[in-house]
Amino acid sequence: MTQTRKIAVITGATRSVGIGAAICKALAAQNTDIFFTHWRSYDASMPWGVGASEPEELARDIIRLGVRCAHIEADLSQPDTPENIMEAVVAQLGVPSILVNNAAFSLPDTIDTLDADILDRHYAVNVRGTILLSAAFTKRFTTEKGGRIINLTSGQSRGPMPGEIAYVASKGAVEAFTLTFSAEVASRGITVNAVNPGPTDTGWMSDETRAALGPRFPFGRIGQPEDAARLVAFLASEEAAWITGQVIHSEGGFRRV
Repeated sequence: MTQTRKIAVITGATRSVGIGAAICKALAAQNTDIFFTHWRSYDASMPWGVGASEPEELARDIIRLGVRCAHIEADLSQPDTPENIMEAVVAQLGVPSILVNNAAFSLPDTIDTLDADILDRHYAVNVRGTILLSAAFTKRFTTEKGGRIINLTSGQSRGPMPGEIAYVASKGAVEAFTLTFSAEVASRGITVNAVNPGPTDTGWMSDETRAALGPRFPFGRIGQPEDAARLVAFLASEEAAWITGQVIHSEGGFRRV
């Protein structure tokens, strides 16, 4: 039987309450087969933590939506990981037409703690990983049109983020990459866009953070993972075929100070 569903690759879908998981479900609801990556050791080292079986639970939820699903542990800080991911996708599901670069590395820093190691760790995942995976995806995409690359950013161009020097620098590079790569791959039938979801409650916010951020959203609520997922699903659709090279700030009217 000929496979007619699209195949999407989503990185960084380790936690069930994260943006990556919400994107997986939103695309699966559009009858898209899903291949997602996770890196449990990173989330386990963060204050929010991760359940040992969360990726497997996400996979079961996706399959219940009636599509195929596969997933792997993938450390994007390693130079060969992007090629390994794409080889696994093709072997297990087929050639993908959608790539969502959602995985990110983030540690706080200041002028007193910033050093080469912190910069390199952010660069390896957020910049090199995103670029190499986008290139590996593009090389395998052979259809004349319908390819989609969607990057996640954090609004670095809209205001300062003190205490996040390395993260801001790396994600700012992703915004610049989005524009140039969109021109590079347009002739291959691929659009490239980026989404800035603004502050999103994915389990990292304390009660104090929610209280501080809440009044700055005119809708009276903080962004949820599903908000970002709906936009990504639209950009992955045929209706978004004329949108490329854009950084879309979908922040619910969030007021920056």
